[in-house]
Amino acid sequence: MIQDLRAWPLREPVSGRRYTVIRLTTDSGTRGYGECGTASAADRAEARRLVVGQSATAFEPVRQRLTRLPQLQAAVNIALLDISGQLARAPLYQVLGGPTRHKARVMTALAGDSDDALVASLRRARQAGYLAFLVPLPPRRTEDRGQAGASTRDTLASPRFSSQAFVLAVKRRLEALRAAGGDETDLVLDGAGRLTPGDAASLSQALERFHLLWFDEPCPLSNLAAVRKLAAENVTPLGFGREIHEAGLFQDLLREDAIDVLRPSLALNGVTQIRKMAAIAETYYVAVAPFHDGGPIGTAAALHLAASLPNFFIQQVPLPEAEEDRRMRAELCSNWAETARDGCAELPAGPGLGISVSEAALEKYQERAR
Repeated sequence: MIQDLRAWPLREPVSGRRYTVIRLTTDSGTRGYGECGTASAADRAEARRLVVGQSATAFEPVRQRLTRLPQLQAAVNIALLDISGQLARAPLYQVLGGPTRHKARVMTALAGDSDDALVASLRRARQAGYLAFLVPLPPRRTEDRGQAGASTRDTLASPRFSSQAFVLAVKRRLEALRAAGGDETDLVLDGAGRLTPGDAASLSQALERFHLLWFDEPCPLSNLAAVRKLAAENVTPLGFGREIHEAGLFQDLLREDAIDVLRPSLALNGVTQIRKMAAIAETYYVAVAPFHDGGPIGTAAALHLAASLPNFFIQQVPLPEAEEDRRMRAELCSNWAETARDGCAELPAGPGLGISVSEAALEKYQERAR
């Protein structure tokens, strides 16, 4: 029986990356940990009211009780599965029916405001063992044509008259990264949902020779017909899903044949919900590459999830640039490190999530979040 729910909102000191760690405690003293994005104090209090007194292994009924709190629903789901694994004395991936693999392919997002900064970020990540990288779009150059001599500014808005220059800038960025990374490097272009379907189509067609793993979130999902047209007319695979929580929109993407890579957010959906999405995607021959940009507890959960999915493709995990951020993450999980080798990460091996969470570190870094 769940006896208590405690939450720690955290912020990394340099990157400012925010996430919330929760701890569930059973009446027998077993502790399970989960992670999600930011969650208000009111939502944390409501989650505690709904969860305390529930069975520690009833992760599906508890998930239904937290429908109105999707972020905390995800964190509680991970924590309950952590408890279930500990009670079974088995790694979480075995509780979930795996492993389908003994290590998981990983990628990380590059950081920087210029091509040179991104090349430096890629080289650091390669030294850390990564071979696949999420690449941000360069800024758009737009001109105010209302008056002669008006200023020029950088933006990701997409007027047609700047499309050619923008395409060339993206090509130069990818060429620089490919040259720095070598033949083993795989690139994913991150559209962040900021392009129009028309501009996304032009860019996708121009980048075919780069053989991207996929074009991630090239445009908003507000017009599924336009997204379907984009998918049908270009060979570059498309990835969508980091903002999807409702099953209806996800199923529409599959029915419209508008998606090649499913990108559900771990912080928004948790392990159980993503497994359900992956099972449906498998019937459409769609691969799953979960989105994760949170803390190390989330990374551990993501690797267990990866080991349980037959149609898993690759897992995105953060690689902090700053030493202060890396030190914080290492202190949070003292017996396990977020490391990669030859483009893959080893699975945590202990019961449940297989990690030892330092509550002293949670208390220490909670002060930075206030």
